[in-house]
Amino acid sequence: MQEVKLSRREREKLRHRRQMLAAALDLFSEKGFHNVSMHEIAKRAEFAIGTLYKFFKNKEDLYKALVFEQADSFHEALTKAIEEADDEIEKLRNYVKAKGTVFMDNVSTIRLYFAETRGASFNIRAGLDNEIRERYGRFLHTTLASVFERGIQRKRFKKIAEPYQLAIALDSLCNAFLLLWLEAPERHPYPEDPDVILNILFKGLTEP
Repeated sequence: MQEVKLSRREREKLRHRRQMLAAALDLFSEKGFHNVSMHEIAKRAEFAIGTLYKFFKNKEDLYKALVFEQADSFHEALTKAIEEADDEIEKLRNYVKAKGTVFMDNVSTIRLYFAETRGASFNIRAGLDNEIRERYGRFLHTTLASVFERGIQRKRFKKIAEPYQLAIALDSLCNAFLLLWLEAPERHPYPEDPDVILNILFKGLTEP
């Protein structure tokens, strides 16, 4: 596919938009949605308030764009990590490692991501949480669950549950470890070895 080359003006507009979203992300993660104004965002991004309104019609519009872009960025990185391996177990290892890396490299975003996908949110309009959950669900259905489905078909995994249920279980385990890390990074580091998490599924708790 031929890459579309942006004009200088389009590149400048894209750069300004990213600066505005970055400023908004910092403020929302620090203070929560309801405690941040468009004027604060414009000031943090070093733009006139009128310029901010040229890009976003209101704070809700800006917030929605921010949440969707961050979620899409996460899912793209996780999908890429999964696709880099051929073996199903290696795919899952890549997923666990990539999820930790992506989230720890984006501390401000992690609060928004967990808020919108886990329900502990400062949502601003009905429908936003449903829409972002639908995107999140599609990633789990079409990408992560397919790894378990293929592994079951190839006899790499036992079918102890449906592929989507297994995807939910693994994703929830990763989220639990990430929440612990977020609360106390030194006390609860995210495992460097992905098998620490995967073995909870692979080996369980009971002795043979």
